[in-house]
Amino acid sequence: MKKYIEVLAKFDLNGKIIPLMIKLDDEKYDVDIINDIRPAASLKSGGAGTRYTCNIMGLETYLFLDDTKWFIESPSC
Repeated sequence: MKKYIEVLAKFDLNGKIIPLMIKLDDEKYDVDIINDIRPAASLKSGGAGTRYTCNIMGLETYLFLDDTKWFIESPSC
């Protein structure tokens, strides 16, 4: 199941989108490190888009940009 979330992101001079913070269940979390950015499908929750492999609070997390919405894979998937 997809869990759509709010994301604070910046655009660099080349137009690259860089997520900085996510809002999940009324809590805000900083994106500590972005390890990889690539087009990919979400195997757990369906859908595809740009997948950001990042560390949030020390945990590797897949954050997806699906056209104009951001989502993460729900832990219950």
